[in-house]
Amino acid sequence: MNSLRLLAESASTFATEWNWLFWMLVAVCGAVATGIAVLLIYWTIRYHRRRADELPEQIEGNIKIEAAWTVIPLILFLGMFGWGAKLYFEIERPPANARTVYVVAKQWMWKAQYATGQREINTLHVPVGEPVQLLMISQDVIHSFFVPAFRIKQDVLPRRYTAIWFQATKPGMYHLFCAEYCGTKHSGMIGWVYAMQPHEFQLWLEQGGAEGSLASTGEKIFHQFGCANCHHFDTQGRCPMLRDLYGRPVQLMNGQTILADETYIHEKILHPRAQLIQGFDPIMPSFDGQLTEEQLVALIAYIKALGPPPGTGQPSAPGTAPQIPEYEKGITGPRSTSISGSKPGAR
Repeated sequence: MNSLRLLAESASTFATEWNWLFWMLVAVCGAVATGIAVLLIYWTIRYHRRRADELPEQIEGNIKIEAAWTVIPLILFLGMFGWGAKLYFEIERPPANARTVYVVAKQWMWKAQYATGQREINTLHVPVGEPVQLLMISQDVIHSFFVPAFRIKQDVLPRRYTAIWFQATKPGMYHLFCAEYCGTKHSGMIGWVYAMQPHEFQLWLEQGGAEGSLASTGEKIFHQFGCANCHHFDTQGRCPMLRDLYGRPVQLMNGQTILADETYIHEKILHPRAQLIQGFDPIMPSFDGQLTEEQLVALIAYIKALGPPPGTGQPSAPGTAPQIPEYEKGITGPRSTSISGSKPGAR
């Protein structure tokens, strides 16, 4: 029979420091509350009025005592704030080498898509000792991705990507919950995170049955919906070039500048007239209702993989993507210039 746990199992790099911060908050707040309660009871008994005509003794202020009960709590609570802020910034800033997994939440399931093409529902496989970043969006209402053993919880919103990262420290099977009431079957929106040794995770990837990378799926969707008719790769078309777009500032028609991140690209695909780009006519049609969130994830992965034009600075052929990160490629097979895996010169 399992022993009673005051806290969930600790299985990530955040968990130990989170535990220390939690118990420090409990100790300090408990000590302050206990001290106030004890003094309140003592002073109530010691200084209560004993007869109707009794006048209380006039006590002059004490600068040292007043300074002490102001400065000491200030130092304690500023220390707690600083510690919590440090941990918050660590959670909000993923390492540059973090493995990206896209998560789509919907009533009432979690859908995970890996850069190498594997997909799963209500499960998430991750390697131990490697940082993993989750880029998440909701298909319907607000959800919340919560893994107690990793001490991570992040709201998942419609029409906006949110992110959280973690690094598992030991193999195991850990509960995944939705921590935001999202409808009648909210309690059934649960799953499991499987933390695996790196070699076991690599074997799982190879046996995942992926038909191609997530970016290659996005490339197919890109051409299927005729996006290349306006977004040219060799010349400036009627719409902006997409090479090296991700992560760069974009000048809007109203004079504002916005960062081309996942949320921006998602919004431009579904509602292209919401933020008009300077120098281009609003001719792009809306794809709202035509693409699923999974297809949008693939399209965004493809656009992110379109790095700067190679060599002379001239764009290469449509659909090609130089400088593909290792995690964007398939597990096996030769390196290819094209995202879809075609050999150089096959087009």
